[in-house]
Amino acid sequence: MADKDTQSKKGAKSPNPSAEKAEKKSAPKTFKGEVSAPLPKGYVPRLRKLYRDQVVSGLTKRFGFTNIMLVPKLEKVVLNVGVGGLHSDQKFSESLQEELRLISGMKPVLTKARKSISNFKLREGMIVGCRVTLRGDRMYEFLDRLISVVVPRIRDFKGISDKSFDGRGDFNFGIKEQSIVPEIDYDKIVKMHGMDICIGTNARTDEEGLELLKALGFPFRKRTGDTPGA
Repeated sequence: MADKDTQSKKGAKSPNPSAEKAEKKSAPKTFKGEVSAPLPKGYVPRLRKLYRDQVVSGLTKRFGFTNIMLVPKLEKVVLNVGVGGLHSDQKFSESLQEELRLISGMKPVLTKARKSISNFKLREGMIVGCRVTLRGDRMYEFLDRLISVVVPRIRDFKGISDKSFDGRGDFNFGIKEQSIVPEIDYDKIVKMHGMDICIGTNARTDEEGLELLKALGFPFRKRTGDTPGA
């Protein structure tokens, strides 16, 4: 009986390899580190469409670009949270990673100290924060939610200062409390913390970067008598 069973198993037909390959090809691809469902096929974020339809022509007219490749555009958005004592608080570390995952839809990366500093009781390799980098459609989706929902919820908001450009068209600013982000459940917050947001562009000057973000709808604070982006 044992010989018959073994023979029947050997004689059984193996699954169709071509069908398996077809299933793998049809499965939706995800970005490296992505943890949420991919965006629908053919979907174009509102800000990306706005950039293509209006911003490109507006910036070309504003600066007199002769080549469309010279028009500044967004390249990436980096969300970073730096917190002291994170290496010794496992619960807070897990909560922080989950919050960034909910906000960005991507799996965050823990950042470690590059060198030891005795005054801060910091040793090389200690976990000191968490960050995630967004590109493509997810970058535009995050910025759309940031401009339309998150920023208006800031207490006593009077506009974003335009003094935080780095001289190469990249803009940095921060929020003081993560509770203003609608994806965060206030009852599940372990500790209150802020967040640094870096918007990377390929603009050659701060003025070009400022005009790009203005055209996308960033609510900058109005100033009189000062040079934009100075």
